[in-house]
Amino acid sequence: MIRAGIIGATGYAGNELVRLLTAHKETEIVWYGSRSYTGEKYASVYRNMFQLVEDECLDDKIEELAGEADVIFTATPQGFLAGVLSEDILKQVKVVDLSADFRIKDVSVYESWYRIAHKSPQFIGEAVYGLCEINREKVKRARLVANPGCYTTCSILTAYPLVKEGLIDTDTLIIDAKSGTSGAGRGAKLPNLFCEVNENIKAYGVTSHRHTPEIEEQLGYAAGKQVTVNFTPHLVPMNRGILVTEYASLKKKADGSLPAYEEIKAVYDKYFEKEKFVRVLEKDICPETKWVEGSNYVDVNFTIDERTGRIIMMGALDNLVKGAAGQAVQNMNLLFGLDEAEGLDLVPVFP
Repeated sequence: MIRAGIIGATGYAGNELVRLLTAHKETEIVWYGSRSYTGEKYASVYRNMFQLVEDECLDDKIEELAGEADVIFTATPQGFLAGVLSEDILKQVKVVDLSADFRIKDVSVYESWYRIAHKSPQFIGEAVYGLCEINREKVKRARLVANPGCYTTCSILTAYPLVKEGLIDTDTLIIDAKSGTSGAGRGAKLPNLFCEVNENIKAYGVTSHRHTPEIEEQLGYAAGKQVTVNFTPHLVPMNRGILVTEYASLKKKADGSLPAYEEIKAVYDKYFEKEKFVRVLEKDICPETKWVEGSNYVDVNFTIDERTGRIIMMGALDNLVKGAAGQAVQNMNLLFGLDEAEGLDLVPVFP
């Protein structure tokens, strides 16, 4: 059995990790880390775990945990892992970090967008960006996995085939994204109160959202050049879900025509046909968050606008599963040579 420890187990992503790992046939959770609830029974914090989890919450002493676990998940705020990670820890245990501490390779970019100093830049180079569909083989050899977030996973996978194949002008790429409120975390914040969120939709982080450089960096690797995007997130009054709608100009063929639907579909199939967790929908079917809720699936599709010469790419996922905990479990499975889908054969929940 793989011994797993979770630091930040009482946040939304942490609780989703507990839910998934509790049902994972090859894993046992040995540490439910929570600075806020140390000494309290985990099931008293999340009563969905009543009679399923009998353990008490422990603290966030990662050095001690490293001696007891095979893998550590850190579902913690930005800066936590960078502040405590050491070579001694990585010699003992594999780490899957759900924060952004090791996602961005340029430390100056990280510090500029997150406005904190990075305390362990020596590990940035070896950290593998854990988007399994793109970096599967690298993840298998990693000690430290930077687990992508929800906005970035959906935004990158939705556009990746067309960027990789050079079929769109990346200078024209615009990403409009919408998230359920669980994406903002469990902390008590005025903008997330029921009366503030209900019956409302709003843009935030306009031109300044900190996931922007992560999307640009990963799509830049696909394009083989620097990519700059407009990324605008929105908060919508639902618990779970990410929906992205992306716009870009299609590159015309030698004869001046636009690629046909069948040509674009063939490109998506080239990259995703064998991917269990990416579903390319049938023609004219738009992704919806309700059809992926509670699952590790990403639904993607596209529509060509002949009138404007642009393509509209769409994607949907559950921000707490494929956008966080599910992806982390997928990475763990790769790290330990398990079936990548172990513990993740989750049928989407509806209604």
